[in-house]
Amino acid sequence: MTWQPSRRAFLRTSAAVAGAGLLQACGSTQQPPLTPTKTQPVPPKRTQPARQGDNVLRVVAPSGFADNSSRVEAGLTRLYHAGFTVTNQQAGYRRYQRFAGSDAERLADFQDVASGRVVTPKVLMGLRGGYGAVRLLSQIDFAGLGARMRERGTLFFGFSDVCAIQLALLAKGNMSSFAGPMVYSEFGKPQPSTYTMDSFISGSTNPQHTLMVAEIQRREVNVEGTLWGGNLSVLASLAGSPYLPDVPGGILFLEDVGEQPYRIERMLQTLYLAGVLSKQQAIIFGDFRMGTIRDVYDSSYNFSAVVNTIQRVARVPVLTGFPFGHITNKATFPLGAQAQIRSSSNGGYSVSFSGYPTLNAASLSLDTLLPPPVTFDSFGSGFGGVVEDTVIE
Repeated sequence: MTWQPSRRAFLRTSAAVAGAGLLQACGSTQQPPLTPTKTQPVPPKRTQPARQGDNVLRVVAPSGFADNSSRVEAGLTRLYHAGFTVTNQQAGYRRYQRFAGSDAERLADFQDVASGRVVTPKVLMGLRGGYGAVRLLSQIDFAGLGARMRERGTLFFGFSDVCAIQLALLAKGNMSSFAGPMVYSEFGKPQPSTYTMDSFISGSTNPQHTLMVAEIQRREVNVEGTLWGGNLSVLASLAGSPYLPDVPGGILFLEDVGEQPYRIERMLQTLYLAGVLSKQQAIIFGDFRMGTIRDVYDSSYNFSAVVNTIQRVARVPVLTGFPFGHITNKATFPLGAQAQIRSSSNGGYSVSFSGYPTLNAASLSLDTLLPPPVTFDSFGSGFGGVVEDTVIE
C-alpha cells in the first residue's frame, strides 16, 4: 500500500492546533522535513545521487491561508512522492485572520533562509495567493536572501499575490524566480492539469525552454531582454516603491483575474504614468479572466479596447494569449531571466528563455506528477481525467 503522509505527521511538533485542522504555529518552530522513516517505503533509487540538500523544498506562505487542510496534505504528499524533501510544512496549516499565519510567522518563512538559520533550499514554493505578501516586504532582507539563493541555485515558484515577493526579490536581491504552480493551488488538486504538470517539469529542468503561442498577432516582433512581471494588481500597487524592479529594455509580462476592463486599463495607465511601460521592448498579456460584474459602460469597451489603448500610448508591441494566469492550464517560466520573442510563420509567436537555475531531474521522480491519461467508457464519455476548473490562487 502506498504510504500517504498523514496530517498528524506534519503537525506533531507544532505549537498549537486551532480549529478544523488549521494550525497557528510559531514562526521559529522548526518542523522535521517530510522524509521516509524506517517504517515507510524508501523512494526508488535515482540514476544520479543528489548532493546534500539538492531536493529540499521549503513551503512559504506569505499570503492567504488554505481553507482545505486535506488539499494542503495532498499537495505536500504529491511533492514528496516526486522526490522532494518537504520542509516548513506547518506553513500550509497556519491561520491568522485572513492570512497564512501572523506577519512574524510568514516573515520567518523567508528570513530564516536569508539569515542562514535554515539551510538554503533548492526550491521555495508558495502555498497560494490571496493577499498579505506586501505587508512583509519592508522586513525581508532581500539582498541576503538573493545572495543565498544565487549561491544555491534556488528555484522560487509562485504567482498571484506571491509575486510581490518575487518582484521585490528581483528589485532588491537581483535574483530570478518562476511563475509556476503552487502547493495548494495546483499540486493539491484532486486531478492536476496534465499541461501544468508537464510544463512544470520541462520548464524547471531544462536550461533552455521555449513556449509557443498560437494567438494571431498584428505585428512582427523580434526582441530580447529580461522578462519580468506578474500580477497586474500587485505591480500597480508597487508603483513608485523600491520593490518594483526597474528593467529598462525589458519584456513585461502581466496577468490578472476578476477585473473589469476599465480597472485593468486604470492599473496599466498607472504603470504608464510611472514610466514603466515605455521602458519595455514589449508587453505580454497572459490570461485576464474578466469578473462577472458588468455595467452599461462596458457594452462597447472590452479587453481588446484596453490592448489597443495601451499599445497606442506606450508605443511598444503588445502580445496576447500567453498561457499563464488564474487558469487551469498554466505554463512554468522564469521571471528575471533572459528571453527572446520571435514572430512565427503562423502569425503567433515564441518566447525562448535562458539563464536561470534548474532542477536535477535525474535525482527526482517528477513523472509521478503527471496525472493518469483520460480513459473512456463504451459511450465515449471520459472519466479519470477530469480537470478542476475552479479559479484558486
